[in-house]
Amino acid sequence: MGIRHAGLIPYGPDTIKGRRVTVVGAGRSGKAAAALASRAGGVVHLLEVCPDALTQPQVQKLQAQGIQLRIGPHRADDFAWADVVILSPGVGKHTIASFLPYGLDLPVISELELALGWIREPIIAVTGTNGKTTTVSLIDHILTSCGVNCFTGGNIGTPLSEYVLSGQGKEVVVLEVSSFQLQLTRSLQPNVAVWLNFSPNHLDHHQDLEEYRQAKMSLFANQGPKDIALIHAGLRSEIQKSGKPMANIEFFDHEHSLRAPRLPGVHNWINMEAAYRACAPFGVSLVAAQKAVSSYVPHAHRLQPVTEKDGVLYVNDSKATTVHALQAALQSFDRPIHLLAGGRYKGGDLSALTGLVGRKVRSVTLFGQSREIFSRAWGEIVPIDWKPTLEEAVVHAAGLACSGDVVLLSPATSSFDLFVNYAARGEAFVQAVHDL
Repeated sequence: MGIRHAGLIPYGPDTIKGRRVTVVGAGRSGKAAAALASRAGGVVHLLEVCPDALTQPQVQKLQAQGIQLRIGPHRADDFAWADVVILSPGVGKHTIASFLPYGLDLPVISELELALGWIREPIIAVTGTNGKTTTVSLIDHILTSCGVNCFTGGNIGTPLSEYVLSGQGKEVVVLEVSSFQLQLTRSLQPNVAVWLNFSPNHLDHHQDLEEYRQAKMSLFANQGPKDIALIHAGLRSEIQKSGKPMANIEFFDHEHSLRAPRLPGVHNWINMEAAYRACAPFGVSLVAAQKAVSSYVPHAHRLQPVTEKDGVLYVNDSKATTVHALQAALQSFDRPIHLLAGGRYKGGDLSALTGLVGRKVRSVTLFGQSREIFSRAWGEIVPIDWKPTLEEAVVHAAGLACSGDVVLLSPATSSFDLFVNYAARGEAFVQAVHDL
């Protein structure tokens, strides 16, 4: 595999020096971007609206790196001062649009875009509405099992800027990339780009579905004929709408029949196929991939079996933040399901799951926000109850379940009504199950 084309890199060690850089968001990615820009000679301001986001030792470390930190509401001066603005992955451009100087072409880029200026390793990049984390983790597991030294991060785990700062030299860089990142990334040229699926999502962030689609398609924008675009067969129509990439396109489904005991369901067969196909250009055989996926242990919060009590299986699928992810979860079980759902609704057609819910689900217990949306879609086909908290919902669903059933947390929403993120929601579910 060849390296990235250096001509596509607009930022990096030679272009940041002496520039005024505003980084928005002091989470892990924001702090890493600020540190990298400062090390490269930029004059860096780091903005954070939440007063409790940083500990005192973290503040002191940033100051020692020469980074100027400002905590509080955004101001126009924070952006008028800058030569370039870097957004953390969870910060949408629309949240700062009103502060940007009118009439000035101020570059607004992602943390990923900054870090790419230092990367010369071959890149595998994965996007999709659902399954990104599982597929990226599978790629990492397969490559590592086959002796390939890789860095895995991006939208999951370690930010790319943090990898650059570490000075580690890996053979392959594996990235999970979200639509938020892609929208503000212009120089990404993956040697292998994977698009898993597409369904309405993040419509609270993107202006419309077309903007979301174009963000996903931009993954292929810089690829050439020697690069590989792995696209799920169900996305042929999306390619026709958006224009054919210049890369060598390979459509995939689950034709090689990879199977793993801890990865049930057709959607995971597809994820395993995508992972194998992404690794194949690096010398991984089908036999080696099958051996690797057989020993794979899924990450927490994605169809994670918690325990089985009195014949009832409790499953934590808190990472299912979309309707499409909920659909995949429901299709993964042959046992009757008592579903826990609800939270901050991000869009998607719940009524499209009516038939599946009618066949698979014995009860729905909602918690938090969006009760009226779920009730309107499914109220006539399945018993629905609502509880204000997840803990109360778990107790209620457990009381309805019989031996042989599944109590499944698969919310189809973001967690931000009651929790700081999906992981906190999943941990609360696990604790509530253990407390039964």
